[in-house]
Amino acid sequence: MNLKDYCLFLLVMAGVTYLLRAVPFVLLKGKIKSRFWRSFLAYVPYTVLAAMTVPAILYSTNSVLSGACALVAAVIASLLGRGLVGVAVVACVTVLGIDGIMLLL
Repeated sequence: MNLKDYCLFLLVMAGVTYLLRAVPFVLLKGKIKSRFWRSFLAYVPYTVLAAMTVPAILYSTNSVLSGACALVAAVIASLLGRGLVGVAVVACVTVLGIDGIMLLL
């Protein structure tokens, strides 16, 4: 890649990043009064976090099966009221157990 292309790509990426941050501030000057939109926007961070985390959980292990089992175990542990460390330990132990069973088979 030559310097001209690199500078062009860098300029386009900077422009897109600036627009994504500046446009909402320009368009939404006042407080959002709609109850629906406030409720909708309250869930956006959780949705984005889930969209980034779930594929990482499934594909970071040796097999998708062990990742899926760990995800299910982590969800169950969190629903039972375990803390962050407890949920992480349950998920790790589940992956180790499933991978160990798969090695034996």
